[in-house]
Amino acid sequence: MRHNNIFYTILLGSVISLSACNDFLDKLPDNRTELDTEQKIAKLLVSAYPSTTVNELFELYSDNTDDNGPKYAYYQLSEEECYNWKDTQEEYQDTPNYLWQGYYEAIAAANMALKAIEERGNPESLAPQRGEALVCRAYCHFMLANVFCNAYNSHASQELGIPYMEEVETTVLPQYKRGTLQEVYEKIERDLLASIPLISDDSYSVPKYHFTKKAAYAFATRFYLYYMQTDFSNCDKVIDYATRVLGNTAGNQLRDWAAWGKLTGNDNVQPDAYIASTNKANLLISSTTSNWGVLLSNYTVGKRYMHNKLIASYETVQSSGLWGNANNLYVKPFTTSGYESSFVRKSGLYEGDYLYYMPILFSTDEILLYRAEAYALKKNYNQAAADITTWQKAYTNNKRTLTPDIINDYYKDMPYYSPLQSITPKKRLNPDFAIEEGMQENILQCILHVRRITTMHEGLRWPDIKRYGIVIYRRLVSDGYGTVTDEMPVNDLRRAIQIPKSVILAGMQPNPRINE
Repeated sequence: MRHNNIFYTILLGSVISLSACNDFLDKLPDNRTELDTEQKIAKLLVSAYPSTTVNELFELYSDNTDDNGPKYAYYQLSEEECYNWKDTQEEYQDTPNYLWQGYYEAIAAANMALKAIEERGNPESLAPQRGEALVCRAYCHFMLANVFCNAYNSHASQELGIPYMEEVETTVLPQYKRGTLQEVYEKIERDLLASIPLISDDSYSVPKYHFTKKAAYAFATRFYLYYMQTDFSNCDKVIDYATRVLGNTAGNQLRDWAAWGKLTGNDNVQPDAYIASTNKANLLISSTTSNWGVLLSNYTVGKRYMHNKLIASYETVQSSGLWGNANNLYVKPFTTSGYESSFVRKSGLYEGDYLYYMPILFSTDEILLYRAEAYALKKNYNQAAADITTWQKAYTNNKRTLTPDIINDYYKDMPYYSPLQSITPKKRLNPDFAIEEGMQENILQCILHVRRITTMHEGLRWPDIKRYGIVIYRRLVSDGYGTVTDEMPVNDLRRAIQIPKSVILAGMQPNPRINE
């Protein structure tokens, strides 16, 4: 547990799981620094951004990972457990336990700032800080829901949510209820919408590490896409917020993939360029404590459960598509002969007291494809094709203008995936909402394919799997061939990752499991 000398934070279940904290808890709430100046409140908000990341966990859970065989080792035991969709009890970085703690710590900081601002009478001078605190609180709860809950669906009023923390805790043994997923999303929306008018980019010395207006619009884009209603009414909000991010010339806002792809994959050259705050595509950058950076930086470390050449060649970063074959893709994976793993150098090896990883929480490339998806769901196929064309011209050397018919014909002729006989990026979709066979499904298949390529290693494939009800498999791979060892059906209970054991022992309702 991290003790921040600026604020007091109590974590759910911490009195059981972290007995070393007992003395600290006994001193609440008076033994803390007073937030008696506006500068201290603003400084506190640095802690409202989580120092944890879901990227490793979500990639391990997704179909971006295979078991590359016993000749490789895992780096931490949790990699084996999470890859096999087990309820891990490990508590170090990148585990569900660590994520629970990290996100709620950040929420506690946001709540402390909001309380201090309220006690000062909500002055106009602190409006930007109030906006930042609200959007950070909304974002952290959103991420917690993505980890520990099912995807939002038509049964959200009966689905388990996560505790939505809105107050500064002042008791040692508080009791928390999870509420419903619908209630969680409604509160996220409330905080998010309240935050946007208050945010001021001028209040930040390094804007790319804070929720600027564009970053908040990007969050709103992703939120409303995940907050899917059966009538697709939120798609208009997705399109609106995405357009606020991208402007009238979306192509000018994307990453220069051609230039980035030419950089050497050695050392930290590509990673440093990818996470640069000067890159216009990066909307929000984070600094986290994570092993994910070292796993994406070394040929041999932790390669048992990793994206490999088989997945790359047929489904992701070396797959064929509307652009032609892999030679037309600007970005080439980092791999070598004799090793199964294949990875894109989006992260370097950054070491200090811990291993650090610098994820891009929101980017313009991601937002463009969210808008394309919203257009496809609304059956505005020409606009969806235009956004896909914009992506293709940025990410590949194929500059052809795509039409709905071109996209439909290509994915219509592609066979559906099977884990051994027909390895393709086209997987059967079983979402909670209705999609039509033919044009609509095939354009969505295209979007899911190119988003999977573009956001490789960034943890965004797992939410797509959950939202679209995609069946995924576990494969043991050897010399390019695999055997199936497990599968996760559409309604598998393991899609909602189990909350920490310590929190369950403290009395919180766990996610259901088949053996209960």
